[in-house]
Amino acid sequence: MSNLEDKIHAPSCERNRAPLLQSLKGLLDSTSGTLLEIGSGTGQHAVYFAPALPRLNWQPTDLADNLKNIECWRCESGITNISPAIKLDVAHHPWPINEAQAVFTANTLHIVAWPLVIDFFEGVSQVLCKDSLCIVYGPFNYQGDFTSASNKDFDAWLKARDANSGIRDFEAVNELAASKQLVLVQDVAMPANNRLLVWQKK
Repeated sequence: MSNLEDKIHAPSCERNRAPLLQSLKGLLDSTSGTLLEIGSGTGQHAVYFAPALPRLNWQPTDLADNLKNIECWRCESGITNISPAIKLDVAHHPWPINEAQAVFTANTLHIVAWPLVIDFFEGVSQVLCKDSLCIVYGPFNYQGDFTSASNKDFDAWLKARDANSGIRDFEAVNELAASKQLVLVQDVAMPANNRLLVWQKK
């Protein structure tokens, strides 16, 4: 493992994390079992959120290249309810976990191509327990429109970087989720023109 001092730090992970944690606690405070985080990135969200949700075992996942950095954050934190990070590519089914009592992902659906968004919901439907929650944080469009000028600029930046990425239409994402027996139970406005979408597995 690389030196802990060399771990990658993403300032974006610290923006809005406090209101996001407040929402997660309201949704998951009484939930026990495994929370599967898809696309854990640097691992910063895991070490910030997991201590406040002690009934849950936080399972970070990401592509292979990101696992070492997640492990640096996990090991340095000493937090006991975070499991070692595991490789998970949403396109490869079945996923390397059999069951989860919650699924969480932040700032991922606008980064990956649409076929991977489809793969995400397919995997969630396979691992998520009945009546459990799938929680997605990030920017979304509504009725084909951006919710802010900053989101429009962000979308242009994303597409310039990767033409297959971009802010997703809420209606298309919700239709996809519904096709996988996920029913929308909350759509919460968050700071910086983000949303917290919460589906329940039926």
